[in-house]
Amino acid sequence: MDGLQGPQIEALQQLQSILGPHDTEFVISVLESVSWDVQKATDLLFDNEAPKVIAPTQATPMEQLEMDDSEDSSPTIRHPRRGQGNPRSNWSFLWSLLTVPLHLMSGVLRFVFSVLRIPIPSLPFMTTNSYHSHRPTSPDSRSITQRWVQQLEEETGACSSKRSMANAVTTGFEAGPSTTRRHTYPPAASDDNQKILPDFFDGSYEEVLDICQKEGRIACVILVSAEHDDDADFKRSTLTDAAFVKILLDNDFIVWGGDIRDKAAWDASQKLQATTYPFVAFLALQPRRHGAPSGASPVVTILSRHQGRAAATASVLIDHLNTQLLPRVTPFLVRFKTALQDRDRDRRIREEQDRAFRETARRDREAIEMRVRQEQEEEERVRKQAEDVKRKQEDSARQKHQAGIRMEWRKFMRSRLLLPEAPGLRLAIKLPGNGRVIRSFPPSATLTALYTFADSQLIPSTSRPEDDPSQAPEGVVDDIPQLDSYIQSKTAGHAWWGFTLASAYPRKEFKWKANASLRDTGLRDGEHIVMELITGRGSANGQISDDEYESESD
Repeated sequence: MDGLQGPQIEALQQLQSILGPHDTEFVISVLESVSWDVQKATDLLFDNEAPKVIAPTQATPMEQLEMDDSEDSSPTIRHPRRGQGNPRSNWSFLWSLLTVPLHLMSGVLRFVFSVLRIPIPSLPFMTTNSYHSHRPTSPDSRSITQRWVQQLEEETGACSSKRSMANAVTTGFEAGPSTTRRHTYPPAASDDNQKILPDFFDGSYEEVLDICQKEGRIACVILVSAEHDDDADFKRSTLTDAAFVKILLDNDFIVWGGDIRDKAAWDASQKLQATTYPFVAFLALQPRRHGAPSGASPVVTILSRHQGRAAATASVLIDHLNTQLLPRVTPFLVRFKTALQDRDRDRRIREEQDRAFRETARRDREAIEMRVRQEQEEEERVRKQAEDVKRKQEDSARQKHQAGIRMEWRKFMRSRLLLPEAPGLRLAIKLPGNGRVIRSFPPSATLTALYTFADSQLIPSTSRPEDDPSQAPEGVVDDIPQLDSYIQSKTAGHAWWGFTLASAYPRKEFKWKANASLRDTGLRDGEHIVMELITGRGSANGQISDDEYESESD
């Protein structure tokens, strides 16, 4: 409706108000056939006197079709003949009631004839539908075409080439409308005498035009009228002619047909300007004519139209195809298909190039991502390594600082807290390494005095006593009790000293305790004591001794 003008829209609305709810496209097609005359359209639809078709005075594009009448077997347009029977009238209803028994008998006969593959006679009572302008249509054009082909097989006793080749080629209605099939003739059939029908395409007429446009195939459109006197003879002689079917299959024609009682076939008849039935038209893609600009895209053209029984015999159609139509259109279609193949090849090459480019880009992207990831990992490794080095340096500096403070404590204790040697308890102390010292402690001496003396033995020999500090490195410590208090406030005791004292054999450990006298710890006169460094402590030049404790060498 988008392309309609004001008067056409008004005519459409008037006719729709008369008909009630109806298919808009159907109403438009009726109005177009009578030049948008509402009165004539009403007469046509209600079976009044059939209006005359007005020949078009100017070329009106229909579905982008051009008319090529250079080889047309029917150059003049005649008035439509929708059937040779009488128009429907009031007595048709009574006739339908009277023919009910005949309809039942016809159903039995049709079943028997279809089983025996015998052509069904065309008798008035063999059809269950009285003629009217249009039969009730289904929105699915494929089902309409399938129903018509099935009826055609029953009437002719022939078999569609689709079904006859089911054992050799995967075809059929359930497989969908394949548009690229190539067939061989004769098709494989169970009976050598079996008649074959053309391979009818079960889509819509518009789909046929689209296939012609895209694939460069020739279309054969067959329109019949069941009420025409020559309808049965045309179906049985022309449509089942072996030579005619062979030439259609060998040249890859796309064949479409229907009865004009169906809306789809009737619309096609209006677009093809069919006036007499049976009607056969050939369409194909051809260059534009009539002064079209150079380089214009080709258009689907009506190559020839054959109207009436005399013009639609098998011999006439075969002669026309062999001597006129095929020699005239084949060169262009071959060039067109070659161009299609070239474009398809170029498209595949471009797709392969694009796929190769995407694959190369993917590999490059992955390589770049891998390099970035490796660089990031290397940066992370270097950063962690630098952090480890920095942490070790800080730990080493902290340990050196602590060792320095600890050495200052030793020097301070040597100068201020060592008890003078006095008779009492004589002890031999084995120092880390091979050193050994003997010292006598007064009976009142505490375990702190023994640890202080042992700790002072770890001072390097290069350090002179006169250089020892006179004040404690931390806090206020002037005697042994104050040292006990300081050590208790800092650590658990022996951890501050960094070593322990134990008897040689049997081994007995003398852990440091504040204010503990030597007698109370169980030390005896002449005791041999071993100085054992606590693991992880000691001076910077400490090493692991043979006794599995860390010690300092002299």
